[in-house]
Amino acid sequence: MATKTITAETLDSTIDGNGIVILDFWASWCGPCRAFAPTFEAASEKHADIVFGKVDTQDQQALAGQLGIQAIPTLMVFRDQILLYRESGALPPAAFEQLIQQVRDIDMDDVRRQIAEQQGQA
Repeated sequence: MATKTITAETLDSTIDGNGIVILDFWASWCGPCRAFAPTFEAASEKHADIVFGKVDTQDQQALAGQLGIQAIPTLMVFRDQILLYRESGALPPAAFEQLIQQVRDIDMDDVRRQIAEQQGQA
């Protein structure tokens, strides 16, 4: 699957309607963003069951601000509508593949239990 362009209008439906969603916040003037783009695109072709979305921070400034994006590139990874990963910086291909595998392998029942416990303590 090719990457999808994500906007403020499509963000929620993209996250809510898919199991694993990986978002790349980028800008055309950003060198590391341009360097990471082929890695992101190649992963999107390899993992057709995952939604790979790109958010152009120049075009979607309000969305980037709403999500607290302060540096680019920034990756956000959701599984079952739960944010599992958020980091700035481009990943080399092997590290990106490792991240994808970790997201696939995580026990989401355990994650939901931990969230419920934290919410219970708050």
